[in-house]
Amino acid sequence: MCALLGGFGVTAFGIAPLAPDAAQLPQRLVTESVPLSGLEQQLDELSQYTLTLSRSDVTRASDSADSLLRRLGVVDPAAATFIRRDRDARRLIEGRAGKMVQVVTQQDGSLQRLVARFPALDSAQLQTHFTRLTLQRVNGQLESRLETAPLVGQVRLGSGTIRSSLFAATDEARLPDAIATQMVDIFSADLDFHRQLRKGDTFSVVFEALTADDEPITWNDGTGRILAAEFTNNGKTLQAMWFADASGRGAYFGFDGQSRKRAFLASPMEFSRITSGFAMRLHPILNTWRAHHGVDYGAPKGTPVRTVGDGVVEFAGWQNGYGNVIQIKHGGDKSTVYAHLSHIDVARGQRVEQGQRIGQVGSTGWATGPHLHFEFRVKGQFEDPLKVARAADNVVVDAASRPRFQLAAAAAHAQLEAAESLSGYRGDAE
Repeated sequence: MCALLGGFGVTAFGIAPLAPDAAQLPQRLVTESVPLSGLEQQLDELSQYTLTLSRSDVTRASDSADSLLRRLGVVDPAAATFIRRDRDARRLIEGRAGKMVQVVTQQDGSLQRLVARFPALDSAQLQTHFTRLTLQRVNGQLESRLETAPLVGQVRLGSGTIRSSLFAATDEARLPDAIATQMVDIFSADLDFHRQLRKGDTFSVVFEALTADDEPITWNDGTGRILAAEFTNNGKTLQAMWFADASGRGAYFGFDGQSRKRAFLASPMEFSRITSGFAMRLHPILNTWRAHHGVDYGAPKGTPVRTVGDGVVEFAGWQNGYGNVIQIKHGGDKSTVYAHLSHIDVARGQRVEQGQRIGQVGSTGWATGPHLHFEFRVKGQFEDPLKVARAADNVVVDAASRPRFQLAAAAAHAQLEAAESLSGYRGDAE
């Protein structure tokens, strides 16, 4: 058999040089006319075709109906008048800038169709829906239609390394700021991002990029929920993934099935700096040493303040040195206090959920500048809020959901491995 194969090899080698050289083959140029059938008819049809032009832009704070349409290439005084007078169309130039606008015009610049997309008018739907405003010319007349539609998430991957701060690392990785604040929320029960970050710490994330009608949104960083995350701090790795139970209620869990959601958040703000801890201090106004029964967070006036746990508003109003203050009653004889607020967004007796916005940072009462004074009380006694948050119990995935959870965890782990290989945010959809 070996000899036979060897013979074939020798034969093939002997025949190959006998093949003609392509460069020596004769060449011939063939020219043939191709008749165009129905050319005149095609030209007639093309001359009757109505050309439309489309253009898109984002609204500016200084925009009027005329200036916006002019920038979009629309030459239609009647359309500008319609936008100024129609209740729904007027929303295009009212309120905050940054609305995404697309127009289709006729050859003469008259408006045929306009679609604008911007944040949902209902504040409760800001994270899940958007508003779509449509102006359409029907039988020669413009008509407006206002709709609310769901935002659609597309999966994105990213990773980074801490060199100075978390926000600097996400900027370097070309990740939105919202990713940094969400990571703080997810891991703050086990990692103090104010004190424990180390140069060389790394992270990987899988998250949603929100789109409106397949267009990336320009508000809210265009960022949805983190779907999975991994953070390595000083050699210790923390992992989390979003998992929803059969009823649709979701939370963050470690890959071992332990919930990362504690009964209490570690901080009443998404990201801030602690300016005064739970300890003795020199009072900035009274100039005497006295116990500081809470934690002070430095932040600009107007920064949103959230409740660290589910509960009922026990007090909301003015209280001497606290200024504008909110006190929330939680289960188990626990309560929290949020002081020096510039604005209160809840009322006494109102039920609130963990993470819900309840007010804004201010400097009311005995305060030398904008900050939040936060207290945690157990049976009326002051406790260190950071220690209480870390000692809070968590839950585990129930037995019925465990098989589905394990499949989701395996998929999340594979995505994080892919994210870890990225040196920065590439915006690749999965």
